[in-house]
Amino acid sequence: MSRSDPDLPLPDAPAPPLPPEVFRRRRERLLEVLGDAVAIVPAAPELHRSRDTEVPYRPGSDIYYLTGYPEPQALAVIAGHQPERSFTLFVLPREPEREVWTGRRHGVDGARELTGASAVHTVAEIEHRLFDLVAGASAIHYPIGLDDELDRTVRDLVVRARRGRARSGRGPTALYDLDETLGPLRRVKDAEELERMRTAARIAAAGHRAAIACVAPGVGEWEVQAELEAVFRRHGASGPAFPSIVGSGPNATTLHYTANRRRIEEGDLVLIDAGAEWGMYCSDITRTVPASGRLNGPQRDVYDVVLAAHHEAIEAVQVGSSVADVHEAAVRTLTRGMLDLGLLRDQSVDEAVERGSYRRFYMHQTSHWLGLDVHDVGLYQEGGVTVALVPGMVLTVEPGLYLASDDDTIPEAYRGIGVRIEDTVAITQEGVEILTSEVPTEVSA
Repeated sequence: MSRSDPDLPLPDAPAPPLPPEVFRRRRERLLEVLGDAVAIVPAAPELHRSRDTEVPYRPGSDIYYLTGYPEPQALAVIAGHQPERSFTLFVLPREPEREVWTGRRHGVDGARELTGASAVHTVAEIEHRLFDLVAGASAIHYPIGLDDELDRTVRDLVVRARRGRARSGRGPTALYDLDETLGPLRRVKDAEELERMRTAARIAAAGHRAAIACVAPGVGEWEVQAELEAVFRRHGASGPAFPSIVGSGPNATTLHYTANRRRIEEGDLVLIDAGAEWGMYCSDITRTVPASGRLNGPQRDVYDVVLAAHHEAIEAVQVGSSVADVHEAAVRTLTRGMLDLGLLRDQSVDEAVERGSYRRFYMHQTSHWLGLDVHDVGLYQEGGVTVALVPGMVLTVEPGLYLASDDDTIPEAYRGIGVRIEDTVAITQEGVEILTSEVPTEVSA
């Protein structure tokens, strides 16, 4: 099992663009899966924070993965049945007057140069050209529910094709979820993705170290968040990969607490769950630290249980095992600890696991895929069989215990204690690599 190298320099700028060859290889892998079907891949929608204030645009993960194209309203069509135009891209046109406000667009010519698409058209031509691009395909792969208007267009394409099949004998007869098609491809990272994820993880680790250093009684959760995210940006990250969690005291028992509004108090535990996004790729780390520098007795008890579960779960990550195996290792160790602490009243670990009584205090899965999305695409079971871990997969390992402060069935000494420990782990040809090992998990007693 290898760990990240703390002596490597961290970047001081955003990630450079990936070369077009990387995206071409990915499209070729998708074409092999599609056969004579077609994939319609839209860009992510533009979002507004309030009224006319826009959320900074982030390209949709699927269209970025296949094309590298960064602008909104784009649409890629990957056609397995038309080798001569297997990649068609629709983009926003150049509009100099608008670009004064929003920045220069690539336009048709720039998009062709950037992506190497077989053909590039403006988005105004989608409805006119799309039927011709899909008419001869056996099926359509498309992310239903992302865009209502495009959903209607795709539905109309299928209906129109069905009406024409009586004469032509060809055309799409099925509509598949693009997530299930692309998921297995995106689940296994290529070399370029792994390098970006290593960098994102090391930037996140630097941010966590800075945040932990400023944890103290009287400090605001928001101040810890500011330290954390300043380091992310200083090293070229686009920002946090997800809303940063800084939960002190009872807030640490809420899984996705993001308000970050409380002042840390003497004797609190502080749970910090955050990751950086660098070059479109995410990282994810959680550490739980004592505000006063040392764990008290009950905190130590709970922390040691979670740390033991973390070690056991990490050991379960290996080629050929599964996410389910990692979860089982964590659950059994956590359950044994809960019984020892008197949190559960079952007779044995087996009974507590079978009844699911441990879920009162450990209610989430131990792992999720990580990549372009923090909860990345890809099923964990296919055809009722758990997916085996193979080189190129990246997942989190994040056991925890959450003991609510207002639950009077919990022994009083343990109420209000929340602990989670999370690392990001990559499966490689050499074994297992902990990408986030630069943040210690051991805490002073």
